[in-house]
Amino acid sequence: MGGKGQQRVIAVFGSSSPEAGSEAYEQARRLGRMLAEAGLAVSTGGYSGVMAAASQGAAEVGGHVIGVTCDQIESFRPLGPNEWVLEEVRRPTLRERLLHLVDHNDGMVVLPGGIGTLSEMALAWSFLQVGEIPPRPLVVVGHLWQATIEAFVRPEYVAASHLTLIHVVDTPEEAVDFIVRRTS
Repeated sequence: MGGKGQQRVIAVFGSSSPEAGSEAYEQARRLGRMLAEAGLAVSTGGYSGVMAAASQGAAEVGGHVIGVTCDQIESFRPLGPNEWVLEEVRRPTLRERLLHLVDHNDGMVVLPGGIGTLSEMALAWSFLQVGEIPPRPLVVVGHLWQATIEAFVRPEYVAASHLTLIHVVDTPEEAVDFIVRRTS
């Protein structure tokens, strides 16, 4: 996505629930800051929780923050983008928002979250597996995703080569290190 002369974009997925000051919020804020310090733009779903935290962390160090928002979400939850979004990309439906988030990036980091975050991770992994999107880093952070993947993966259904498309780490620092090494 970010080619020569263009800033590379890293999509960050995670729960909309964490409040400012919580451990999950601060983890996402730290991730956003480190991505921006590495010269990467941060793209999120544009709203609250992890999305706001990663956006805030990037904005606090002068990073570029993209928020992908959605008319459909705002019809039942009139929030508007979080205050740190510098560039809003608005989509009419949740489906179009999800496709944009998974497709328009140079790498993805998945922080803990619920069903929406699981769908983002699964769609990204599936698109990488079938070549729907070009190869790029997909990093999942934390024990939640490690346990989810371990519970799901069975050799008769998921080939060992498909497991190499997703990288599991424990910390935002490890995620940024992996992303930087793979996108430079």
